[in-house]
Amino acid sequence: MDERYHDNGKETFLVHYRSGPSYPMTTSHFHTTYEFFYMMDGQRKFFIKDRTLVIGAGDIVVVAPNVLHRTTHAETPDYERLVVNVHESYLPDGRAGRLDVLRPLYERDYLLLRSGDYKSQIIDALAGEMIREIEAGQPGFEAYMQALIIQLLIACCRQLPDQEEERQPAANLLHERIFEVVRYINEHYMEDLTLQKLGEKLYVSPYSISRSFKEATGFTFVEYVNSVRVKEAITLLLRSSLKVNVIARKVGFGSVTHFGRVFREVTGHAPLFYRKEN
Repeated sequence: MDERYHDNGKETFLVHYRSGPSYPMTTSHFHTTYEFFYMMDGQRKFFIKDRTLVIGAGDIVVVAPNVLHRTTHAETPDYERLVVNVHESYLPDGRAGRLDVLRPLYERDYLLLRSGDYKSQIIDALAGEMIREIEAGQPGFEAYMQALIIQLLIACCRQLPDQEEERQPAANLLHERIFEVVRYINEHYMEDLTLQKLGEKLYVSPYSISRSFKEATGFTFVEYVNSVRVKEAITLLLRSSLKVNVIARKVGFGSVTHFGRVFREVTGHAPLFYRKEN
């Protein structure tokens, strides 16, 4: 296995190159940064928001901040990929019109570029340079890598297909029903959600939801509900002055104690960590 890693320790800039056997992403995955995911070789399943994509060699996914996603095993056991997480404060402000080419990055939940739909030589050169910078660690290497990721994101936005990829059908009918459950959770996370209630609401047996949820999304049912609630709580912590106990109730937790415990399990931090960061 070949692995190279750099983290600035502030959860605002991270570069992770990995080549080797496939392994499951064991934590719920969302963050306050943009994520650039370049599948250099092999294959992974990529659950994002309310659908599952199969990502193959040469495919690129760029995920916006606080969009829930997770990668899981696909048919190919070995893979090579580069992941870069970068906070928007490091990027030119496309929303103000100063760098209009990045507008899709700011306006969409994720960008998807398939192999063959863009000039891979440009992406390969920039990605290779970033991987070499991690290993060399020369003076100013972090600033240099930040400049490289801006170039990568501009290259992606320049070559983005005119039309978004059509939603592919789910692997089977039951998985399609699971994605209905996912969409319902995304919209009703603040309510009391149980397998029994969701089954009655969406005409799916609780047993089917429990058995197939992880297969379709990579999450267990409880993991997903907790992750959505914590994600929404982070948004409120960053963008409002509401007290933690009020936020806990607004996102669906019955007690602030339970909220704090789940929040730390999902993020590795106490809720006030995000209030301080803000």
